[in-house]
Amino acid sequence: MDSSQAGGGSVKKRAARIAVDLMIALVAGEALYYAYRINTDRNVQVVTGIVAVTAVSVCLWKALRSKERLNRRTLKRAGKKEGITKLVLLDEEGERIKEWLLQGETSLLIGKSSSQREVEVDLADTEYASLVSSQHAVLNYADGGWFIEDLESRNGVGIRQSGRGSAVRLEQEVPFSIGVGDMIYIANTRLLLK
Repeated sequence: MDSSQAGGGSVKKRAARIAVDLMIALVAGEALYYAYRINTDRNVQVVTGIVAVTAVSVCLWKALRSKERLNRRTLKRAGKKEGITKLVLLDEEGERIKEWLLQGETSLLIGKSSSQREVEVDLADTEYASLVSSQHAVLNYADGGWFIEDLESRNGVGIRQSGRGSAVRLEQEVPFSIGVGDMIYIANTRLLLK
């Protein structure tokens, strides 16, 4: 699953929720119209009024809770972006091999250095160097956070976000927001953001 598919699912869920909310509002409006315009039984009017007030209160409470959760997630993610201080190359057992400091940097090219071109994150001496393109990916700092972009590499770039089980493959030349604890896969080479 790539990042565009992940975002598409979220948009579809949001559209479905809006459609359901509109249907509930329509049914509630019709019930109120029937209870107060067509019906003459006072008990039906009282019960319908109580149910309507309760339903509106529950909907408002859910909307506020959802917005608070979204704000907490956004703040948490923003804190993760700002907290990135280094990029750590890991071996197969998860042990640190090498690290690059990111503080004060705005852009770092990931790939393999050669006599024609230097890269800031050189993976030429890694176990899977043959799978790493000379200019594989770039890390950029913008708008208070770090982003990674696949530079049309042969073997792609994957990201496993902190707390998630599976990695997503990045689209080429599309920036992807990253945070502390995320794992970057350059071919089969693993880089951890700390």
